Amino acid sequence: MELFGDPAAMRAWSQARRAGGATIALVPTMGALHDGHRVLVDEAQRRATAVIVSIFVNPIQFDRHIDFDRYPRAIEDDLAACRAAGVDAVYAPSAATMYPPGFQTRVVPGSLAESLEGEMRPGHFEGVTTVVTKLLAATVPDVAIFGQKDFQQLAIVRRMVADLDLGIEIVGVPTSREADGLARSSRNVRLPADDRAAAVVISTALKAAAAAYADGERDGDRLRATVSERIERAPRAKAEYVAVVDASTLEPLTTVDRPAVILTAVWFGDVRLIDNQLLG
Repeated sequence: MELFGDPAAMRAWSQARRAGGATIALVPTMGALHDGHRVLVDEAQRRATAVIVSIFVNPIQFDRHIDFDRYPRAIEDDLAACRAAGVDAVYAPSAATMYPPGFQTRVVPGSLAESLEGEMRPGHFEGVTTVVTKLLAATVPDVAIFGQKDFQQLAIVRRMVADLDLGIEIVGVPTSREADGLARSSRNVRLPADDRAAAVVISTALKAAAAAYADGERDGDRLRATVSERIERAPRAKAEYVAVVDASTLEPLTTVDRPAVILTAVWFGDVRLIDNQLLG
């Protein structure tokens, strides 16, 4: 496995592999790798002959400095996990490399970034689109693999890649979950035991809404209430939002008459978790 920290060296490696007939898949991560990331790597290996994992905790996508400071960093463990998974190369640039003195250009997303996470975390998606563009430019992949847990992010990245004619396939992989249903996340390790046990309410609430939809419920407000009421009954949970939206445009739906998604963000103490449930 090769390790790169310089974008030019990373790009040269990728271009040489492609010149030799390889197809390249990128799995962008912020490190603290877990089993959910392994699922993404497995999908990348199914879709390409060479896999790059990027590891970079992106400072410009954090709206709260305390979250950036507390984000888990375990680069040696991450590199070991990548070797064990058969990853071909890791791109792990420093913040100084990504954003050197004089850096001023950012990629500004459109209306998909204005609601939900975009409303709650000002500047977050501008940081995401900027760093993803830089990672794609350095790794030159044919395909990039993202988890569907960050559903809004996935929609924004797809739109950006299409709008900027980047010619890269963006693949979304279904959310990887723990045995009890909690969506896997690097933030889960920060949950105290009581909050970790309580956090299962997110997935159970979303499953209840999915069951109601399967039984014929199409009223957006009632589906949203199915989730909200269950979370509200959990004393350790505080919902920041629950929304039922069009799966393509992310516009709110009063009637679910097309592919839709329920999105939610929930606080447990000072840990914020997001999750979603596709409908239709």
